Amino acid sequence: MCLSVPSGEPQDGGDHPPRRPLRGTVPHTELPASASVVIIGGGVMGLSTAYHLAQAGVRDVVLLERSELGSGSTCKAAGGVRAQFSDAVNIELGLRSLETFETFGETFGQEIDLHQVGYLFLLDRPEDVDAFEANVALQNELGVPSRMLEPAEAKRLSPLIGTDGLLAAAYSPRDGHCTPESVVLGYAGAARRAGARLVRDCEVTGITRDGSRITGVQTTRGPVATDAVICTAGAWSRECAAMVDVDLPVLPLRRQIVLTEPMPGLDPRTPFTIDFSTSLYFHGEGPGLLLGMSDPDETPGFKLGRSDSWLPRLGEAVERRAPALGAVGLAGGWAGLYEMTPDHNALIGEARDVSRFLYATGFSGHGFLMGPAVGEVMRDLFLGTPPPVDVTGLDAHRFDRSDTRPELNVV
Repeated sequence: MCLSVPSGEPQDGGDHPPRRPLRGTVPHTELPASASVVIIGGGVMGLSTAYHLAQAGVRDVVLLERSELGSGSTCKAAGGVRAQFSDAVNIELGLRSLETFETFGETFGQEIDLHQVGYLFLLDRPEDVDAFEANVALQNELGVPSRMLEPAEAKRLSPLIGTDGLLAAAYSPRDGHCTPESVVLGYAGAARRAGARLVRDCEVTGITRDGSRITGVQTTRGPVATDAVICTAGAWSRECAAMVDVDLPVLPLRRQIVLTEPMPGLDPRTPFTIDFSTSLYFHGEGPGLLLGMSDPDETPGFKLGRSDSWLPRLGEAVERRAPALGAVGLAGGWAGLYEMTPDHNALIGEARDVSRFLYATGFSGHGFLMGPAVGEVMRDLFLGTPPPVDVTGLDAHRFDRSDTRPELNVV
């Protein structure tokens, strides 16, 4: 594989959809003096929450985004959507979100280029095979059509892979990938039509209180009086929560993605393929592939620039598991931030000692795909009604209780 990546962002020409925030697609909105609830963060999580609150009849919903909608991590995501997880609550959130993605165009009037080509996890360690067999059994109980495969069948589904050392694979045909920018655009339009205000270029600089009661937020464009805040600030959530003395254990971790040059003859049905032991993954993107992989040497921090230091390791993983890609050049790429928690599970809940500070963050790489369902959950937590998925175990206080259940199916 040619590992020389051109500098700069991927070009907009050709069939490669750009992974960029939606600059200018939502008009600037005047900052209101007050709101019934302020949502901090304009990615898919905040926009889904704003839409569901406004649709439920909550008046004066205001979302504040310091830059452009989707500019944090959403529009830098790989776009994968799946329900293959190891924990029941994540399976349920993923599956419920899949149902929304499947009808997104009809519901929101916005096509999202959904390709349900499946997720294919390649397994070359006995312990991973055992774990995924248990995962698949749980997924099947909850309605996910996943199944275990022999290496030969995995090769038929994803012809670019090599099967040396491969023991088994896990596959669910309902999974796939879509375009994050389009999802952002769909939720933004629907939220505005339902009455929510989306205020761009408006950074929150503080949250004011009267004792334990929130009284407002301070921004670079002025104050907003409110008694409720929902934090959906992604990798920046810890700083947001610290404004009200709440600890959300979220760390930013850079993850990088590259695009290949066009690949004539590429099967458009190529699954979202993941070599689980190395975390190498790829899926179709326009006339080529989108590739990514974690870097074990990466350290936490708000590093938003690209680095080539991980490319040799990427090349080794490609040579080992996808040798058919060895001669393919790279055409561009970008970097984004995962919002990592200690157990790779999300933080969803409401603070105990501050009224009312709610949060949905820390998804550790699977936030985009859970955004639709989490928006419904946040609506119900705000309204005090039972949510469609029981997320009690995801509140931030679980780390005080030491009863965490690490999500194992994270790459």
